[in-house]
Amino acid sequence: MLRTQEAVDYLLWLSCNADDSISNLKLQKLLYYAQGYCLAKLDKPLFDAPIESWQHGPVVKEVYHTYKTYGNGSIPCPKFFRLKKYRVQEREIMDEVYSIYGQFSAWTLRDMTHEEPLWRETRDGEVIGTARLREYFMTKVKTRPVIVQAEAKGWDEIASEVLERRHKLWEKLAKV
Repeated sequence: MLRTQEAVDYLLWLSCNADDSISNLKLQKLLYYAQGYCLAKLDKPLFDAPIESWQHGPVVKEVYHTYKTYGNGSIPCPKFFRLKKYRVQEREIMDEVYSIYGQFSAWTLRDMTHEEPLWRETRDGEVIGTARLREYFMTKVKTRPVIVQAEAKGWDEIASEVLERRHKLWEKLAKV
């Protein structure tokens, strides 16, 4: 299991290498999806911090407080990053989550989590337990996300951008 900051650093690194920006809100949603996918696929948590239900969706409280000074602006890339410290399974989970959900804006991700039963059935400030996360994501990992709010782009354009990002990421990973 990773320390929470290690999961954060990897997601920030993916974002920076895809020439994308990531806000605290978007980071929170990516952490939520990464934790859920890991629990469903590997039957263990990806990182060690709890996820709480907040007004704008699932939040890792300690991460929120670490990056709240950035407001809705971009969080910078990690200064010291070592890809080799991550296990292949951990990287694959976060790569998959980023390739699926990283394309969406922070507010689209927020809207998506608001449509999910885990957030709707949990009171503000309540921890969403790992057992509930695993149970919910077991039904989700084999399907693509349901988009609540349509983006202005067409599906073919979005698919093209995702493939291009993935290609750029693999080129950069090959250099590491």
